[in-house]
Amino acid sequence: MTPYERALELAERGRGKVADHPLVGAVVVAPDGEVVGEGWYEYDAVRHAETVALEQAGERARGATLYVTLEPCSHHGRTPPCADAVVEAGIARAVVGARDPNPVVDGRGLQRLRDAGMEVELLDDLRARRQNEAWRTWKAFGRPFVTYKAAITLDGRVVVPGRRWVSGEESRRRVHELRAASDAVAVGMGTVRADDPRLDARGVHAPRQPRRLAFGRGPLPDGSELELRTGPLADELQALAADGVQSLLLEGGPTLATAFLREGLVDKLLLFVAPVAAGVGPRWLGDLDAPLDLLHLTSEPSGDDVMLTAYLREP
Repeated sequence: MTPYERALELAERGRGKVADHPLVGAVVVAPDGEVVGEGWYEYDAVRHAETVALEQAGERARGATLYVTLEPCSHHGRTPPCADAVVEAGIARAVVGARDPNPVVDGRGLQRLRDAGMEVELLDDLRARRQNEAWRTWKAFGRPFVTYKAAITLDGRVVVPGRRWVSGEESRRRVHELRAASDAVAVGMGTVRADDPRLDARGVHAPRQPRRLAFGRGPLPDGSELELRTGPLADELQALAADGVQSLLLEGGPTLATAFLREGLVDKLLLFVAPVAAGVGPRWLGDLDAPLDLLHLTSEPSGDDVMLTAYLREP
C-alpha cells in the first residue's frame, strides 16, 4: 500500500463522524521513506487530519512529504488554517488527492503551499473525489448529491409480471444499506399511491434513519410518515441542502426519474439489473430531450443481479 492509499484508508475512519465536514486522511513520510505521522478527521476530535499527522511526526516533518486526500484548508474556522500548519512544520513536498470545492478554500490552500516554496502535486484523483462526492456537491452547488436507484429487468422494465420483486435478496439488502448511508430518501407520489413505501433502513446497521420524502402533489395517505415536498425540484433541493441534507437517494418510478434527469439534478445512477426479460410493463426512464453521456461506468455482481454504477457529472 502506498502512503497515498494509506491516507485514503485513514480518511474512511471518519465516515459518519465528520458532521458537515469532509473525510480527510493524511500521512507524513520522512526523507528516508519512514512513515512518521498519520491522521484522519473526526468532528468531535476537532483537529484536522494534517495537524494530527504533523504532531505525530514532530521534527521529522522537516523535509518530509505529506500525502493528504483533500486540499489543506486556508481559512480560520474551528481550527487555524491547515495550510499554515503544513508550511510551519517544514514539509518539503505535498501530494494532494483533490481540490477543496468549498468557495472559501478552492485552490487557496494549494497556493499557500506553493507560495511558501513547497513542491505540490495535485492528483485530482477520482477515488478522493468519490470519497466526498456528497459533500463536494453540497458545497459546490448548494444542493444534495442525488443518486437515482432502480431495480430493472434486462429489457429495462421496473416490474415483472407475477413477481413482487424485480431484484434479488442481495440487491434489496444493498438498498437498505444505501438508505442508511443517505441523509434523505425520496419517491414520487405515484409510488406513494401504488406502494405506500416506508423508505426506512431495515435489517442493516443504521445509526440513524434518513429523512423520508415524497415529491409531487398530495395529499399523502392517512398515517404516512413521509414528508411531502410540492415545490419545483431545484428549489426543494436547495431548501433541503440549507437544512443540512448532503445526500439524497431517489427510489421513485420513471416519472420522478425522468423529471430529475431532465432538469440535470441527478449526479449518479445505480441500476440493479435482474437476469430476466419482462416483455411488458413500464420502463425505468421516460423520453428525454437529448441523450445523456455517462461517466465512470462500472459493474459488479449483486447476488444473481448486476449492479451498474455511473455518474452524470464528475464527482
